[in-house]
Amino acid sequence: MKDLLHKPGFLNKVEFWTATSIFVIAAFFLSADAPGPTKRLFEEARTPFYYYSDYFFPQLIKYTLVYLAFLLLNFKVVPHLIRKEEKLRSVLAVVAVFLVIWLVFGVLDTYAKNYLFSRFPTEDDTYDYIFQETAFLAFRLLLLLGFYSFIKYTALYLLANSETIESRYRIITRDALAAFVLWMVSMFLLLVADADGELLIGWGVLAPFGIMLYCFAFYYLIPLAMSRRKPLKAYLWRVALVLVVSILPVGVIGLLISHDEEYGFGLAVFNASFQFLITAPLAWVLYKRQMQGQAEVFTLKKELGQSTASFDFLRSQINPHFLFNALNTIYGTAIQENAERTSEGIEKLGNMMRFMLQENMQERISLAREIEYLQNYISFQRLRTDPSPNVEIKAQIEQPVGMVQISPMLLIPFVENAFKHGISLREPSHIYITLEMKEKTLYFDVHNSKHLKQGTDPERDKSGIGLANVRQRLQLLYPHKHELIIRETGKEFFIHLTLQLS
Repeated sequence: MKDLLHKPGFLNKVEFWTATSIFVIAAFFLSADAPGPTKRLFEEARTPFYYYSDYFFPQLIKYTLVYLAFLLLNFKVVPHLIRKEEKLRSVLAVVAVFLVIWLVFGVLDTYAKNYLFSRFPTEDDTYDYIFQETAFLAFRLLLLLGFYSFIKYTALYLLANSETIESRYRIITRDALAAFVLWMVSMFLLLVADADGELLIGWGVLAPFGIMLYCFAFYYLIPLAMSRRKPLKAYLWRVALVLVVSILPVGVIGLLISHDEEYGFGLAVFNASFQFLITAPLAWVLYKRQMQGQAEVFTLKKELGQSTASFDFLRSQINPHFLFNALNTIYGTAIQENAERTSEGIEKLGNMMRFMLQENMQERISLAREIEYLQNYISFQRLRTDPSPNVEIKAQIEQPVGMVQISPMLLIPFVENAFKHGISLREPSHIYITLEMKEKTLYFDVHNSKHLKQGTDPERDKSGIGLANVRQRLQLLYPHKHELIIRETGKEFFIHLTLQLS
């Protein structure tokens, strides 16, 4: 549904391929169909019948002309009329399409209905009859296309503005709008199929009345009944009363449309029965389900509010100013005592904490800041590993050009995982990190050795959630814009990330 509303090209593709499929199927069945009824008409008129000239080619040309007319009017002319662009040219195009269909259909029917020449006194009378019929048919086809366009653009407007309509007119629900759109589509299909008149009238009255009853039940009848001791019973009594009152006006409407008293009264009784047995219970079930959903949402919001309040309370206990002041004090002491590695580590730690507290909560940050945090983390870890000759750490990180944005803390889990599982101060270990940008595409590789944790290590049996979490974040934040490859052997671990950034 979102694609229909926000991607007009998607709807055009659906319409094009649907129309093309119908045309191909119609042409296929035409070639496989035996022209029995048409042939009998020729035989009754004692007129020679030729399959290709009197049946196949006239029908195929008609199908092709209708298909091309639909493509032209639906994709070119009608959109201009809707946008009030080139109105004169669009109107002339509609008139031209009508004339072409009328004339071509008329000429084709002089072959397809050649048997008619034996029924009229003169050829002119036959031509008059044929061209009058094709003019009516061409006008009917244009009306059907106009009705289709009305349904399509009305449906798109209602669905796109359903929230606004529902908030302004509380009695109109989103479900009712969707049902109204489906009813319009069904009426169009019945017209195309040339359905029986009584069926058209019945469905034309039954469905709108059901939609109105559904809205009225949601807005008034069910909420009023919920305050009763037996709400379902109270609701059904009120529905029954409404339906009994509706029998007379529905019967009058049916009588005015059909001009048949028996049909009008029967339609009114059937409508009341149908609404009581189908629409009323459906409205009750959907209302209860909606109330249950709202209750669950309220509970979740309440729990989320409590969790957020607890988190805010805990975060307030960690005063950033106090932490930074304490780190500055320790940093100054380390400088005074000539502890360069200690002071460097404190400086890196302070930079990382400032990043996590200030920028980690943003939706997007510059790639340069993410890389700065990454380099601080690697430098901080080097303080631990540099004294060991068995550890090799190489980082080739290219600085981005321009203001490239990225979600924060997206790259660091891979590096954290490498230092967590890839470093052993007793065995040969290595970590290789490369990062480069090419035309808004980031290429990030981390290749590290892998070591089993010792039995006394508290992390031995913990797999961690870092990589699973970042994989999920990539799917949510960069759908169809990333590629993550993870390979693992007994002694090595490798990840390759390709990410399209903006």
